[in-house]
This record gives sequence, C-alpha cells and structure tokens, in this order.
Amino acid sequence: QQGIFHFRKFGADSYVVDMVGILVLRELGVLIVAIMVAGRSGSAYTAELGSMKMREEIDALSTMGLDPIEVLMLPRILALILALPILSFIGSMAALYGGGLVAWFYGGMGPAIFIARLHDAVSVTHFEVGIIKAPFMALVIGVVACVEGLAVKGSSESLGLQTTASVVEAIFVVIVLDGIFAIFFASIGM
Repeated sequence: QQGIFHFRKFGADSYVVDMVGILVLRELGVLIVAIMVAGRSGSAYTAELGSMKMREEIDALSTMGLDPIEVLMLPRILALILALPILSFIGSMAALYGGGLVAWFYGGMGPAIFIARLHDAVSVTHFEVGIIKAPFMALVIGVVACVEGLAVKGSSESLGLQTTASVVEAIFVVIVLDGIFAIFFASIGM
C-alpha cells in the first residue's frame, strides 16, 4: 500500500508487484512466520519443558534410563523443521494474495494484471531462497525454546522468566540468521 503511493509519484505503479513478490517470497513471508512460531510454539515448548522440570519429570526420565534430549527435545525440533517450511509457504501465498488485493483496491491494478506482472517479476529462485531459510530458522527456534525450558529452576517465577527469554532470544536469533542468509545469498548471486 505504501509502495503504491510512493511509486505512483514516479509513474512506476507496476513495479509494486515486483517489490511485493520478491520481498514476500525471499524475506517477509518466512521471517514473519518464524517470528509468530517463535512467539507461539517456542513459548509453548519452553513452558511445557519448564513445567516438566519443575515437577521433576525430566529427572524421572533420566532415572528410567531415557535420554531427555532424545525423548523430549528432538521430536519437538523435528516437528518445527517440518512445519515451518509449510507454514512459510502458506504465509507467503496469503501475503501475495493480500498484496494483490491492495494493488487492486488502492492501485486499480486488476487481478489478471497483478498475476501476469508477478509471473514476470518473480522467479523460482526467490521462492527457493525463502524456503531454504525456513528449516534453519525452525532449528534455531526449537533449540532456543528447549534449552530455555530445561534451564527452568524450581519456581513459577523462573518459568515465566525463561519463557519470556525464550521468545526474545528466538526472535533475535531468527532476525540475525535472516541477515546472515541475506549476505550469503547475495554473495553467491542468488
């Protein structure tokens, strides 16, 4: 919406589609979904593992000869690694749909024109860049959430502090990781 107003000053309304397509597929789709997953699932993982730690269930697993990392952490991290690319795809498609609606209502660009311009402006590479980032971001979110959950001490105050720390750390690391990926993909010409 802001792009339409600013690009219109220069008579470049149609380039809004390029901007939306490339930004959503390469950066914003996966980044926004990862931030939401860090806030929702990351906090849930931390709270669940922290509660188990407070009730000494993790110690009980160790006593029974089971590895808490293998039993509790690994399935959660693998689930995130599988789910985040799918959620990123859905989020990116929703963002492109929303961009098309905004271009139609604010810019007067019909859906057929938007789709044709999007087809010309966006390549599969842009989509690949976003999807390649997703599993790495999921790994980071899962590891941070689980480590913070296992760091809970014996009180509910500790649980709250670790859950907050988990979300903040995961979002921070996801943003830093996105920047590192941007530098990497720029250096290899992708």
